Amino acid sequence: MVQALFELVGEGVLQPTAQQVAERAGVGLRSVFRHFADMESLLAEIDGRVQERALPLLEVRPTAGSLEARARGLVGHRVLFFERIAPYKRSGNLQRWRSAFVARQHAALVRVLRADLLRWLPELERAPGDLVEAFDAALSFELWDRLRTDQRLGRDRAAAALERTVLGLVRMLG
Repeated sequence: MVQALFELVGEGVLQPTAQQVAERAGVGLRSVFRHFADMESLLAEIDGRVQERALPLLEVRPTAGSLEARARGLVGHRVLFFERIAPYKRSGNLQRWRSAFVARQHAALVRVLRADLLRWLPELERAPGDLVEAFDAALSFELWDRLRTDQRLGRDRAAAALERTVLGLVRMLG
């Protein structure tokens, strides 16, 4: 059942129903609720799988070199990470307002991404607060998702737009 939900969301079904999960898993609807007290516990299982597959991407050592080279490296790693989590993050965003678990996981991801940003660009520790916030917003999933879905950019064009944005912020740092 966990695999069924994982697949459905990965295919773009952002809010699969218990019925869809049961059908995909080849079990009865009652089986879904027998194994999981509610959809919240099923979401927790999915979150574990997504973290297992995606969080190692954030453990990559920052690129050595100039501030610009590290900023480009960070953008490249965020693109890989965001592409991997995109359908699951979109699904979570829809459920975050009614799921305490999903809301906590979102807040944790925001903190992890902020720490990752500071690891790649330690110069931000001494930067003005508004500039740090601008970097954090520019390198957020929300901006990436806007480029990919609302602005309908392909991966390469979205990555180029994101890189241009971040490099513009880098110029303000120096």
